[in-house]
Amino acid sequence: MPKKINKEKSSYACGIGPAFEAIGGKWKAVILWELRNGHLRFGELKRRIPGASEKMLIQQLRALEGDGLVNRHMFPQVPPHVEYSLTDMGEKLNVALSPVADWGETFAKATGRYPA
Repeated sequence: MPKKINKEKSSYACGIGPAFEAIGGKWKAVILWELRNGHLRFGELKRRIPGASEKMLIQQLRALEGDGLVNRHMFPQVPPHVEYSLTDMGEKLNVALSPVADWGETFAKATGRYPA
């Protein structure tokens, strides 16, 4: 079944608007970043993002899937086994996020928000 991509009509002056719309909120960029090395099950994602509630994580994963950035693969077994991974577009977004993550680490260290 093909993924349904959100196609809300918004006007932007540049690409920053759609990019931040795709990763807006506290957890979407973190989820994308955690998926950078491959498939993860929901429980693994939840452990890697301890500040996110289960409900919020589910909502954010659904939004990322709806935007075509994350794949959800359900295995037909009991108990259910679901894995999440990045789509090609999600991988490209993570490449763009890498310098932002580097900057954020430098900023956090400089402002004392991150252990040295």
